Amino acid sequence: MIRDRVARGPALLLLALGLLLTPTACGPAAGPAGVAAGAGTAKAPDTVEPLPGEPAPHLPATTASADGRQVTVASAERIVPLNGSLAEIVFSLGLGPKVVARDVSTTFQQAAALPVITQAHDVSAEGVLSLRPTVVLADRSTGPAEAVAQIRAAGVPLLVLDDAKRLADVGPRIDTVAAALGVPDAGRRLKERTEQRIAEAKAAVTAPGDRPKVAFLYLRGSASVYLLGGPESGAGSLIEAVGGEDAGTAAGLTGDFTPLTSEALVKAAPDAILVMSKGLESVGGVDGLLKLPGVAQTPAGLDRRIVSVPDGRLLSYGPRTPQVLREIAGQLHPAAAR
Repeated sequence: MIRDRVARGPALLLLALGLLLTPTACGPAAGPAGVAAGAGTAKAPDTVEPLPGEPAPHLPATTASADGRQVTVASAERIVPLNGSLAEIVFSLGLGPKVVARDVSTTFQQAAALPVITQAHDVSAEGVLSLRPTVVLADRSTGPAEAVAQIRAAGVPLLVLDDAKRLADVGPRIDTVAAALGVPDAGRRLKERTEQRIAEAKAAVTAPGDRPKVAFLYLRGSASVYLLGGPESGAGSLIEAVGGEDAGTAAGLTGDFTPLTSEALVKAAPDAILVMSKGLESVGGVDGLLKLPGVAQTPAGLDRRIVSVPDGRLLSYGPRTPQVLREIAGQLHPAAAR
């Protein structure tokens, strides 16, 4: 059920990601049909690392919302972040104990016991309001618009942030969330820590002289949805940071995603393919991926060079992004990682 979300950029990806993360969305994985690069290495725990201590919010605070409003937050006692990236920032700031709900893309362990207030990527306004939030955090991909309007009409401060698609978006995103919640000092510390770790992760990349072309594929086998990422998919900045070249951009694609076809893949000619872990499972692992149109004929398919990163982390663009860079680099350049 893709509807018209191809035109909505990250909303398509988040909708589908939500469906992938729903336990019944994909069914069980197809077993060891294929092994992605790096699959034999120990998996990093799905957790966030909060700053030491719990900061005391200084409120009220007024922050510019990405939709042109000025939003004043008077209390951060009951926070509802409406996507995993925003939840990751809130928990990393040390405000996890004040979060009262999560969306389906918030997968890290500290949030696991919280009630889910989305169906796929669609927000339930009734579910949010039933938890009596004092502040709600969203971004431009959050929907439906009617739910956002209903939450605001109930008098709840709701701050909209721009979607994060590049490494350069991480710092400003942390600043905005921290300012809105009245903890700007914690925000500065988290921003400095995150940007330092991103720089260290980039500096640690030991890549061959050439830049492998990496295609980002969005896969949801249960709905026969297969997309090739373009320059606005959100993956290009990660690929470039680890010494690769975004294959979709190099092939002249525009926008976020285009349907995956043999012709598009032949033109992209990727040396490696980047996927979300649940997406890879949904098509039956690497062997199933190689059966999709054109994949087996690419250099990546011939070498079975598949890079897989957990869904909740890959495009989070937040405090765990340094970990994502290390995961991609370790799988893209395995010889250098030894």
